[in-house]
Amino acid sequence: MTDLSVCAYSPGTVRDAAAHAETHLAVLAPHLRAPFRDALPTAAAAVGRRLLGALWREDIADTRSRYGGTGHPHAFDRVDFDTVPADDPIALLPHSIVDGRGWTLAAELANAVTNLAIAYARRDTAPAPGDGPDAAAVALERLAIDGHNLHPCGRTRIGWDVDDVLAHDLEAGATRIGFVAVRRDAHVGDDLGFLDGAPPAPPGYVVQPVHAWQRDAVLARRYPDLLRDGTLRILDGTLPAVPTAALRTLLLPGGDYLKLSLDIQVTSTRRSISVASTRNGPVLSALLTRLLAGEERVVLLAETAGAALGGSRDASAILRDGLAGHLTPGERVIPGGALPLVVGDLLREYGGSPLDFLTDYARLVLPPLLRLATRYGIALEAHLQNCLPTFIAGTPHRLVLRDLAGMRLHRPRLAAAGIEPALWPGSVIGTDDLYTMRAKLGYTAFQAHLGELVIALGSHGLDEATAWRAVREVVDEAYDPLRADPTTARAADADHAAFTAPRVPHKALVRMRLTGGGDVYLPVQNPLHAVQNPLHTVRNPLHAP
Repeated sequence: MTDLSVCAYSPGTVRDAAAHAETHLAVLAPHLRAPFRDALPTAAAAVGRRLLGALWREDIADTRSRYGGTGHPHAFDRVDFDTVPADDPIALLPHSIVDGRGWTLAAELANAVTNLAIAYARRDTAPAPGDGPDAAAVALERLAIDGHNLHPCGRTRIGWDVDDVLAHDLEAGATRIGFVAVRRDAHVGDDLGFLDGAPPAPPGYVVQPVHAWQRDAVLARRYPDLLRDGTLRILDGTLPAVPTAALRTLLLPGGDYLKLSLDIQVTSTRRSISVASTRNGPVLSALLTRLLAGEERVVLLAETAGAALGGSRDASAILRDGLAGHLTPGERVIPGGALPLVVGDLLREYGGSPLDFLTDYARLVLPPLLRLATRYGIALEAHLQNCLPTFIAGTPHRLVLRDLAGMRLHRPRLAAAGIEPALWPGSVIGTDDLYTMRAKLGYTAFQAHLGELVIALGSHGLDEATAWRAVREVVDEAYDPLRADPTTARAADADHAAFTAPRVPHKALVRMRLTGGGDVYLPVQNPLHAVQNPLHTVRNPLHAP
């Protein structure tokens, strides 16, 4: 095992977190103790590479002058490192920021390393998720074991201890849904007590599904007053479910999904669910179903119902459609998170060049997203986790979209189109700011989604500059009819200019953790602007001034 004791900062190092985890594994899962220990160096290196890449990209403190050597430059100012000069990622944090929020980030990094090492130790041990297209999608999601493709804390599980990770994480392969009874006057939304296996509702109450861990660790402890006065009752009985990569979204035995509040921190966010999200989901699903009616290559997994405990984010639930009934014979779904990992197999089935594959894929993904933004001001959060492209014989066929909570709606454009959705009061998804709307779409679709695929295709011989020239051509094609239409010409010109500008907003994942606030964006160089050579200014970023 690599020595993890060299970190300059103590306590709170990976060594300390790993010792805690190993002590628990010795009791709870002794067979994982040795594999966990063996996996720690690999997990620390994986987290360290993402952290160093983020510190570089976000130009934090003196990172660019501290680290020499070699890195691999990519579009949008991304630099990937093969190795990192420390055994503990926390040692990569500049001294100037390791105080205040920096210590919080250090704890998150240590947590991410230990949980990633546990995941590595358990890889390929989870039971098969079942039959059908949704189960097949979950099985593929398990391939993306590192979690978020850019965030150094993609495997944080702040709020869970080792026993919780073993019982409920993706590699567990199964978890449980519990139930509570909410008095009718405190219940907001739809009655979800119709689920198979749900207990009957006491008179005057509505049965609400909750994650079993949330029921026991949060609701039973955080709401003694509501339990005492009878507003909330903990019910017996559970329902089996399969955790997806999103953790709080569970695959039900019948093929639908339940997205449930789970008050742990994964990446930058605690995964409870606002009351607004439970009420907006069905409204937005109906709206998008109507607006996407002409998009034959797009499938929406609608959020059909949602409910919450009034005034709380802790007992929320959203019911979402599954894939059953949406696919045609021979159509294969690949969850976006797994796409870069299986693209080689798809290329072999496809039979064409990597450039042709990327072009076909970009023509599938980008036009409907860009049209929604220009015509209606709707920016879907189209990162890899929310997209499930389908393929027939390796050819990009359709785009399945899911999870509406992170989208942004530009109210003036919606109003101009005669649309005023009945959003829950105070919903954060509504904005009057075009920058906010465009940043949401641009970062997720171009950087987090296509950017990852372009890098993966580079391993199959695709030159990155050539790849982004092809994407730019697809962007131009998508906007041509929008610019020709008098009703959308002005918006199309503005959107096209924004998405092909010299610099575009990048979501600064580490700066967000250091500030402790919401989304933080910073400008990065845009390969869709410098179409002749999108990498010309980052030839050797490790020696840049």
